[in-house]
Amino acid sequence: MRIHDRHHIQVLEADAPDAPVLVYGHGFGCNQLMWREVTPAFQPAYRQVLFDYAGSGLSDPAYFDPARYSSLDGHVRDLIEILDGLGLHAGVHFVGHSVSCSIGLLAAARRPDLFADLVLIGASPCFVNHPPDYHGGFEVADLEGLLQLMDQNYIGWAQFLGSTVSGGEQGSEAVAGELTRSFCSTDPKAARVFARATFFADNRADLPRVRTPSLILQHARDSLAPLSVGEYLHRNLRDSELRVLDVTGHCAHMSHPALVIDAMRAYYARA
Repeated sequence: MRIHDRHHIQVLEADAPDAPVLVYGHGFGCNQLMWREVTPAFQPAYRQVLFDYAGSGLSDPAYFDPARYSSLDGHVRDLIEILDGLGLHAGVHFVGHSVSCSIGLLAAARRPDLFADLVLIGASPCFVNHPPDYHGGFEVADLEGLLQLMDQNYIGWAQFLGSTVSGGEQGSEAVAGELTRSFCSTDPKAARVFARATFFADNRADLPRVRTPSLILQHARDSLAPLSVGEYLHRNLRDSELRVLDVTGHCAHMSHPALVIDAMRAYYARA
């Protein structure tokens, strides 16, 4: 099967054939449509690539292999295969949200030749607390409880997580609704595999292997990736820049796209 069909790849072409390339990676339970408020700002100066991870969005469900995607490595391999399949051999500007940040970092560590830089929105190398030196935001029991809720009441889980990711009572109701609908439309079996791979990953030891420059866009009030996580990333990622956005929730590209666009433009202008 062609990789375009497997991942529902969409390419927004630029005016110039040699235009820089932006590749967007969505978060857990999401899809490429979540970037729709960002991509118009970079047309037609950039060639932009959107795709859905296996088991998400409009990716081919027949391709989802629980064994391959039991860890983030399967998605890292897919990202590299997507770039290679599109003939992108260097200079890629990767923009990732949430778990896509880890996938992008791991891909950059494995194939640094592919990437010019990384924009990391709501990144977390590890969601689990490891006291006293690391506060990821969750205890193991909290995450196990979230997976149990997924098994027992999938709709209830989607509503709870949609509200949490959007920022709860202080977040955007529109974003919460869109996230809930996206979670609900994802196959539960695939969602559970991706959820465990996402929330129990620990990629802290991989950070020193990353040599690609990065912009960390940290939400000021984010229950999934607290400020301490962004600061940890900044300390442990070489050639990184930390910018804290005055945003409640975990999805600034959806709730406050202008802030993300401005930060990206300023970062690319200095390159």
